[in-house]
Amino acid sequence: MGSFLDKPKTDKFEQCGEGNGLRYGVCSMQGWRVEMEDAHMVKTDLGEHLQDWSYFAVFDGHAGAKVSAHCAEHLLDAIMATEEFREDVMKGIRRGFLELDDKMRNLPEMSSGEDKSGTTAVCAFISPRGMYIANCGDSRAVLCRHGSPVFSTQDHKPGLPSERDRILKAGGSVMIQRVNGSLAVSRALGDFEYKNVEGRGPCEQLVSPEPEIFVRDREDAEDEFLVLACDGIWDVMSNEDLCAYIHNRLQVTDNLQEITSQVIDTCLYKGSRDNMSIVLVVFPGAPRPCPEAIWAERQLDARLEYWVKEIIGDKCDIDFSQLLCELDRQDIKGLPPGGGLRSKRALIAQLYTNLLPDRKDTDLDSIN
Repeated sequence: MGSFLDKPKTDKFEQCGEGNGLRYGVCSMQGWRVEMEDAHMVKTDLGEHLQDWSYFAVFDGHAGAKVSAHCAEHLLDAIMATEEFREDVMKGIRRGFLELDDKMRNLPEMSSGEDKSGTTAVCAFISPRGMYIANCGDSRAVLCRHGSPVFSTQDHKPGLPSERDRILKAGGSVMIQRVNGSLAVSRALGDFEYKNVEGRGPCEQLVSPEPEIFVRDREDAEDEFLVLACDGIWDVMSNEDLCAYIHNRLQVTDNLQEITSQVIDTCLYKGSRDNMSIVLVVFPGAPRPCPEAIWAERQLDARLEYWVKEIIGDKCDIDFSQLLCELDRQDIKGLPPGGGLRSKRALIAQLYTNLLPDRKDTDLDSIN
């Protein structure tokens, strides 16, 4: 699904802010894909009687960017406009997803069949007391406490027994872990070519727009952060890895834009070939920068500088990929948990360039 560039596009969208006692950072990158199909939305004041509520969402588009962009712009309004939302937030979220999907079907590009795009969606409504987390597709939300995941949404893949059962009942098939051998997710907004089985409701189609919704109480002394991210992140980092890495970074810097940017870079260097988007929501109970962690980071950087100088020595012809391979063989203590050596690639590249300024090494642009 989707073509790749000869070289990744590494320009980033970056954003950070705060409100309602929450801090957040956002970062996205096109990466190896020929088009940027991800979208996101953040809002820390939902107006009227919900000024102390916040909304965060990530949308991972496929087969085009139309549906993901439309959902980023309209899903929140669609949910809040439902009668159910005022009385029962979970019912309102579900209704908003289904109604937005139904209305999108009538957009000119969709009704004509010109645009066949779709998108996954993961979103969170955060109130002073709780969280409502909704997922449709294989983007994912993970809640972290004490540096470890304590909650995660479930990716909606065609191979899941309940998803496979629905697909088969709708007359479809699951081949190579894809709907009809083509689509890698079993729930999504858009993708209307998979939603035309007569006599079946919107949630009984080959691809369902129904979100799975979770409710959690907030524990201000325990909750550290919530991550919403597309599968370009989760393809190369486990829940445990990402929680450990962000927990570690929060002890070194309070710049959330910098942290989310580092996550994106690390995933790129770990081998992600997809668009990448992350929204990081930080709660009051998150770790803060501390002298010990900052000192340890400086010590690590000094060790890396030592090893880079030791490996290069008088070898003026060593290329960057060889340097990385040699560093991989060393027992370098203190690398960021979950990130490893790849999370320090930018520093290593700078050290390499400083030591070999005349080296026009194309490997610096490669991904290792």
